[in-house]
Amino acid sequence: MKTFLSSFFLTVLLTFHSFAQTTPENISAGSEKEIIQLSLDKWQWMADKDIAKLTPLFHPQAKFVHMSGTWNTARELEIIETGSIWYKKADVKDTAIEIVGSTAIVWNRITLTANVRGNDVVTEFTVTEVYQKEGADWKMLALTFSSVRDTHELQK
Repeated sequence: MKTFLSSFFLTVLLTFHSFAQTTPENISAGSEKEIIQLSLDKWQWMADKDIAKLTPLFHPQAKFVHMSGTWNTARELEIIETGSIWYKKADVKDTAIEIVGSTAIVWNRITLTANVRGNDVVTEFTVTEVYQKEGADWKMLALTFSSVRDTHELQK
């Protein structure tokens, strides 16, 4: 009986311990689909200027690299909210993703229609997004726009 109780409590302890941790082993194959959908949702939230949904997604220490500069999360949210850059539509042409440990890197080749300083512009970009799993949530650590030709292809 003593052995049974010891085994039982050890099993319960290990089960709770495994649920509480976010380790690379706990990130499932379904995570790729989850992150790709999160990335697509992010583009829509940016178009909608939906700060309430973007704020918990962007890590407080994230960096955003644009053609005109690099800034932090607070500045990116301010830019989106005020519309000084309005990401009207991101037409995602191709996506590649890699997960390394608890970090996911997403490359999207997009055609971005944006309003920048009152002018509508259409630009081809490869956008690199870096996410890290924190508990049950993915947090964006970096978003970098790289200007490319429309013939640019993502190697998978």
